[in-house]
Amino acid sequence: MDPQLPQFPTWLTDPRPVLALGCALFAVATAVVWLGGPRWESARPVCLMGLAVGLLGYIIFAVQRRGARRGHKGAQTGL
Repeated sequence: MDPQLPQFPTWLTDPRPVLALGCALFAVATAVVWLGGPRWESARPVCLMGLAVGLLGYIIFAVQRRGARRGHKGAQTGL
């Protein structure tokens, strides 16, 4: 017996809003830290790396999604 599991709503499984919100928040944090002067100088690398990792994650997601839509063998499914 294999019970039917309920499916999650698509708005809970879509990573685009999370990636976009994370990148936007790190962009705002970077701007605030940069304009904050020498007091927040030690936080600049953290904000810049957070922004870079968020953008890299979004690029990887976009490439995987494009591959899945084109039907490439190595692409993830369900994007």
